[in-house]
Amino acid sequence: MTEAKNVLGQRLAVCCTSPLTGFYRDGRCETGPEDAGVHIVCAQVTAEFLEFSKKRGNDLSTPVPAYRFPGLKPGDRWCLCAARWKEALEAGLAPPIILEATHEALLNYISLEQLQEHALIET
Repeated sequence: MTEAKNVLGQRLAVCCTSPLTGFYRDGRCETGPEDAGVHIVCAQVTAEFLEFSKKRGNDLSTPVPAYRFPGLKPGDRWCLCAARWKEALEAGLAPPIILEATHEALLNYISLEQLQEHALIET
C-alpha cells in the first residue's frame, strides 16, 4: 500500500474497524488495481441508502460470510463504491461521508465542494 491521501490532501484516516471495512478489510477506504468497484467513499449508511442500494441490486444489509461481510445497519460506517455513492447523490439519497477517511480518488468523480456539502458533522 502507498501512503494514501484523503480528499482534503491529508493522510487517509481509518473509516471503520467494527464492522471491518475497506476493499482490503483493513478499515481504510484504500483502493488498488484489483478493486474494480473503487471502494473509496467512507460513508455512514442510512436506512434510505441501504434500501436504495438494495433496489439497485446490491443488498448491503444481508451478511455474506464468504466475503467477510457482516451486513450493515443504519449508522454503520462502510467504504462504498464511488459510482454507487454518486448514483445515490444524484437520486438525493447519498449518505453522509467522513472526508478524512474518503480516498482522494473520489475527486475524479465529484468536486470537493459537493463532498463538503455531504460531510458528516459529528456532535
